[in-house]
Amino acid sequence: MNIQKLCVLGLGYIGLPTASTFAANGVNVVGVDINPQIIETLRSGGLHIHEPGLRAVVETALKSGNLTLATRPEPADAFIIAVPTPFYENKFGEYDGQKYKLADMRAVTSATEAIVPVLQKGNLVVLESTSPPRTTIELVAPILARSGLQAGRDFYLAYSPERVLPGQILRELIENARVIGGVTPESAQAGADLYSIFVKGEIVQTDATTAEMVKLMENTYRDVNIAIANEFSRLADKFGVDVWEAISLANRHPRVKILSPGPGVGGHCISVDPWFFVETAPELTPLIYHSRRVNDSQPHYVLELIERAVGNLKGKKIAALGLAYKPNVDDLRESPAAEVVHLLQNEGALVKAWEPFKPDANLPGIRMASSLDNALQDADAIVLLVKHTEFVNVRPSEIASKTKARVVVDAVNGWKASDWRAAGFQVARLGVRK
Repeated sequence: MNIQKLCVLGLGYIGLPTASTFAANGVNVVGVDINPQIIETLRSGGLHIHEPGLRAVVETALKSGNLTLATRPEPADAFIIAVPTPFYENKFGEYDGQKYKLADMRAVTSATEAIVPVLQKGNLVVLESTSPPRTTIELVAPILARSGLQAGRDFYLAYSPERVLPGQILRELIENARVIGGVTPESAQAGADLYSIFVKGEIVQTDATTAEMVKLMENTYRDVNIAIANEFSRLADKFGVDVWEAISLANRHPRVKILSPGPGVGGHCISVDPWFFVETAPELTPLIYHSRRVNDSQPHYVLELIERAVGNLKGKKIAALGLAYKPNVDDLRESPAAEVVHLLQNEGALVKAWEPFKPDANLPGIRMASSLDNALQDADAIVLLVKHTEFVNVRPSEIASKTKARVVVDAVNGWKASDWRAAGFQVARLGVRK
C-alpha cells in the first residue's frame, strides 16, 4: 500500500513520537489533537511531554513541513488512532459480589467518529490505543460503517498495539517487533506496509482480536509478577527478612526472575490493561483480578510502613520524593506515589512533593515543592517513592545539612541504609523489618 499522507489522532506519549517518526521518514503527516492547548504548545516550539530525544525529532519534523498540526482529521491515505483508554473513576462492573473497573472508550469512539466524514475507499485505519478484546471489530468497525464503507471490503482496518517503554520510546518504536492484526489478511498486510516505513524490528501479522489480546497479555503478565513481588515484601516484613536479599538469592535460580516490589503499579498500561480482561470475562480472571487488588492496595501498605517509622502522622511534615509512576520519566498517570501522598494527607500529614521531571505538575490536592531543598525544608521525615537517578545519587550527609528530618523511609530500595544511618538518620525500608 502506498502511503502519501497520514493522519495521527492523539498527540500524547505515543501519538506524537509516532507522528514525528513517520514525518522524519518522509511521510506527509497531519498530527491531530482535540486539545487546542497542545496544538498551540507544539506550534510555539514547546513540548507537553518529556521523552528523551523527542524535542529534536518534533522540531525537525515541523520545520521540514512533513508534520502539520490540526484539531480535526483531514482526508488521507491512512489514519492511526492513538488516544487514551483509561478506566472510569466512578463506574464499576460487578461479578460474584466483586467490583471491577471498566474501560472508558469515549476517546476511541470520538476519534473514530471524527474519521467517518473523511474516510475514503482504499484507506487504512489502524487502532493503536490499548483496548479490550474485540474493540476493533465490535466498536471501531461499526462506527466507520456509518460512512457507507465496509471494513475489509472497501477499506483496510487493523489493530497494532504500541509496545514501547517510556524513556526509550523513540528507539523502541523503530527496533521493537510490531504486531499487526487485521480484520482481514489484506488489512494486516496494509498495516504491515505502513509500519515498514520505519520499523526495523520484525513485523508479525495476525487477526485484530489476537493483536488486542497480545498487548493485554504482555502487561497483565507484568502485573501478576509485580503482585507476587509485592506480596513477598509483606511476607518478608512479617517474618523479619530482608526481601531484597531474599529476591537476589532466589533469582540465582536459572529459571526464576522475581521482579522488584514497590509502592504499587502505575502508568497507563500495566495498572489499567488487566482490568480490560476482567471486564470482558470476569468469570475467567480470578488471578488477574486479585493481582490488581494486591497492587492497588500496595500504597496502603507503604502508608503503614511510614506510620511505623514516623508515628502519629497528624501535623507531621513529610518530604515526598517522586510522583512519577516509574524512574526517570515525567508520566504521572495512575501513579502509586501520588496515591501514597493522598493517603498521608488523609491521615493529617503535611506533605510537600518534589518531582524533578515535572516540577510544574498540577495534581489535585497535592502541594508541590519548587525544588528538592524546598521539599526538605522543615520536614520531619523524608519518603523516597520513585527511584529517580538524581534521588539515588544524593549524599546523606548533604541532605542532613539541609533538613532537620532524621527519619527516612525508602519504598523502592533506592538508598543504602548503612550510609544514611552513618549520617544520623533512622531508616525504614519496604520489605525489611530489622
